[in-house]
Amino acid sequence: DGHPDIVARAGADGAHLTGVAAMEEAAPALKPDRIVGVGGLATRHDSMAAGEAGADYVLFGEPDAKGQRPSTEAIAERLGWWDELFEPPCVGFATSREEAEAFAAAGADFVLVGDIIWSDPRGAKTALVEIGDAIAQAHAGTFGKAKAEG
Repeated sequence: DGHPDIVARAGADGAHLTGVAAMEEAAPALKPDRIVGVGGLATRHDSMAAGEAGADYVLFGEPDAKGQRPSTEAIAERLGWWDELFEPPCVGFATSREEAEAFAAAGADFVLVGDIIWSDPRGAKTALVEIGDAIAQAHAGTFGKAKAEG
């Protein structure tokens, strides 16, 4: 996250970067062998610019430097918009099981869960299984609905 200079040495699959400028700067050294994902996309324009510049995925909903993030509804709306119009995968940053389910239902290809896994008093495995089930059910409902309508 934010360290494209160590990706190859670390044997990582790629780098996650914040903002289009950081992605454009790092991409030539990483592509085509490594993944370049980008977050910190405050506007639809930023998101489209990242996609056009070759982002392998876009992330919506992560906290900014001040710990602030858009509402669950705004994140879900952005995920749905992206999913309908663009090819690169979109990822929703969830801070609860409910958000994970909502983001998957909205069209997120992947859901990144915050510290909720590690802070769950039942243990990380239980929390991860529960969230994984919620995501799978939301994806099944979303994709089943799309098939029925399509």
